[in-house]
Amino acid sequence: MLKILGPRPADSGFCDGVSRRNFLRIGSLGMGGLALPGLLQAEDASGLRSASRQHKAIIMIFLPGGPSHQDMFDLKEDAPSEIRGEFRPISTSVPGIRICEHLPLIARQAHRYSIIRSIVGAEDRHDAITCHTGRHPRNQPPGGWPAFGSCLSKVMGPGDPSMPAFLGLAPKMGHVPWADNGRAGFLGAAHAPFEINKGGGQEDMVLNGVTLDRLADRRTLLSSLDGFRRAVDQSGAMDGLDAYNQQAFGILTSSRLVEALDLKKEDPRIVERYGKGDPRNRDDGGPKLMEHFLMARRLVEAGARCVTLAFSRWDHHGDNFGALRQDLPLLDRGLSALLTDLHERGLEKDVTVVVWGEFGRTPTINKDGGRDHWPRVSCALVAGGGLHHGQVIGSTDRLGGEAASRPVQFGEIHATLYQALGLDVNKVTLPDLTGRPQFLVDNGIQPMRELTGSAT
Repeated sequence: MLKILGPRPADSGFCDGVSRRNFLRIGSLGMGGLALPGLLQAEDASGLRSASRQHKAIIMIFLPGGPSHQDMFDLKEDAPSEIRGEFRPISTSVPGIRICEHLPLIARQAHRYSIIRSIVGAEDRHDAITCHTGRHPRNQPPGGWPAFGSCLSKVMGPGDPSMPAFLGLAPKMGHVPWADNGRAGFLGAAHAPFEINKGGGQEDMVLNGVTLDRLADRRTLLSSLDGFRRAVDQSGAMDGLDAYNQQAFGILTSSRLVEALDLKKEDPRIVERYGKGDPRNRDDGGPKLMEHFLMARRLVEAGARCVTLAFSRWDHHGDNFGALRQDLPLLDRGLSALLTDLHERGLEKDVTVVVWGEFGRTPTINKDGGRDHWPRVSCALVAGGGLHHGQVIGSTDRLGGEAASRPVQFGEIHATLYQALGLDVNKVTLPDLTGRPQFLVDNGIQPMRELTGSAT
């Protein structure tokens, strides 16, 4: 693996007691795993590399722990106080749509997104698998279901040949499944996400002298890249590698990915728009990294097909409203900045954004002022992608505990995301480990006509 070490934060302790640096983990180079070379070879074998390189992409914002739907996008004004909670709804840019008072920036952009209030089919388990795959974790084929980004890596490849197709920004967390950037499943390691903020073994190769906080120094970067190339050449490590490995080496030492991650190359006014969060982990959850919203935009603009990130921690069994008073304004700022950024750069029709968690929260507030797990209904926000927006899809009952109209499966949202990318879920298949063709979503699942304007 090729790494670029990141700066050691002031508080770098993790729950496992290990103090370590963040770094960029950029795929294998043929010493075992052959991720990127395998991808290149697979693309050539399938003819996908000559396919259209439309600049279409997905950004998935995962809210680890299960966000409280009735305190964000589905407030119950007429419910009893033990259900209703402490927050007031406010009007948005779309008449009739009201959301939480702590999301005022997002409220001004309601015409740019759709709220789905009636997602069903979740399970009471803390992980991101269903959000990544659109399928139940039970009854998986050998190797497991591949994540959305892995499917895009296989079918479409990157939007730019010097960029990975699938990148994951989720940082290390105490509860490991929340930090899941997505798994390649039966598609294999060639289509696993390039993970930006996670550790690896000592056998990985390190780009000496280049850290994420020094990327602005172009001279240092180029010098280090040249030195790295010379060291590899002198070691003879490249001699036995085939053309795909040598091509992968060229891609991995390209500066395109590194520049996309270097926020010092961004307009300072744009950086300021996204704001600053809190890099510390909260309990077993993730930090509040505002820069990841901006980094996701820069990565898809540079050619990534799918970028996933995990923001903060939303498992509030106690002090639900105190925690949300801190987190909702940060989510509001980061998401609104991203939507504005995509619109200003003319990317709102090409980049689709989905925001969701693994399940919802209980209607009743418990004795500790929290809400517990509630897989029976949850919510999502979908923006961009050239879809029909400025609407609310589905509804819950008076208490927010059941889908009252238009229950929506996770797979329907995935099918919609695929269609936004130009993929027909009724035609595109991927071979599993037995060679059996598998469709992108479960049998019978179709894109949401409310968002696409058609049945397929």
